[in-house]
Amino acid sequence: MVDIDKKICNYIANEWVSKAKTKSSFAIDHNIDEKTVRKIVKEKEGYRIPVKTLYKICEAREIKISEFFKMIGE
Repeated sequence: MVDIDKKICNYIANEWVSKAKTKSSFAIDHNIDEKTVRKIVKEKEGYRIPVKTLYKICEAREIKISEFFKMIGE
């Protein structure tokens, strides 16, 4: 069974944060704290990202949370 926290963080880190200019710019553009971005990127076992944070990221990307879960295959 795949750890959903790890899957969410890996997707955000690999597909979105890695393509941002900086972690700081990703945080600003997505209305989240920079330390949260660092946790998403660095936590080996997957950071337990709060739903509110995931919602903010999806909102900034103009996608629904349900669309996000389809993107990651859940």
